[in-house]
Amino acid sequence: MISGSLAWSSVLPALGSGGLVGLTLGLVGGGGSILAVPLLVYLVGVRNPHVAIGTSAFAVAINALAGLVSHAREHTVKWRCAGFFAPAGMIGAALGAQVGKAVDGQKLLLFFALLMILVGINMIRGRHDEGIAGAACNRDNVWKVGLFGLCTGGLSGFFGIGGGFLIVPALMAATHMPVLNAVGTSLVAVAAFGVTTAISYAASGFVDWSLAGWFILGGVAGSLAGTRLAGTLCRDSGARLKLIFAALIFVVAGYIVFRSI
Repeated sequence: MISGSLAWSSVLPALGSGGLVGLTLGLVGGGGSILAVPLLVYLVGVRNPHVAIGTSAFAVAINALAGLVSHAREHTVKWRCAGFFAPAGMIGAALGAQVGKAVDGQKLLLFFALLMILVGINMIRGRHDEGIAGAACNRDNVWKVGLFGLCTGGLSGFFGIGGGFLIVPALMAATHMPVLNAVGTSLVAVAAFGVTTAISYAASGFVDWSLAGWFILGGVAGSLAGTRLAGTLCRDSGARLKLIFAALIFVVAGYIVFRSI
């Protein structure tokens, strides 16, 4: 396993990158993780995309747990839904990680950029979907919850992402729960998927533990700040927030495509 010591010139970029990822995770339950790999590769300077994927998977999982604690205190987590969604997704994440490690690193980044573009488009299309108050998992939709969990987990493992930007709309589509509940519940799955993916990549030596430590330190601070803002921003200006983040995704995706080609 990669452990190495991180150069001091990379510590501040690692802290800042982790802070940005944690802030977005705490705020909207996802999206920050999709920035983690590009930030590690292009800002921090990780040369091997597989190491960036494995390291970000572990760091994002820990950051998600930090956000989950705050959301649990606010009673926004639907634990029953998380109990069905996360285990199915862990199976998908384990399978996806095995496939992802077999794909060339540069091609993986290009595929990642294409996924980011699709996510940005989906965010714009679904920016006004706030869900139905009181909705939860039941006999009628439990199979949907499990199926969505398996599919999003597979993508999470393949790309080494927390997958919250996929999990939040997936939970809302399967159960019609409000966006704030989907955000809180998604963090259970983000943490579970990240740990599953990180274990797989660590077994192949694709995790830089020193870098992960600094990234997590910045991420925990960002996650706590983002969670405090989530209650107001997700209710009052969720659509605007999604538009801003979609624009950020398009910019990062465009940069990855430019560098890859």
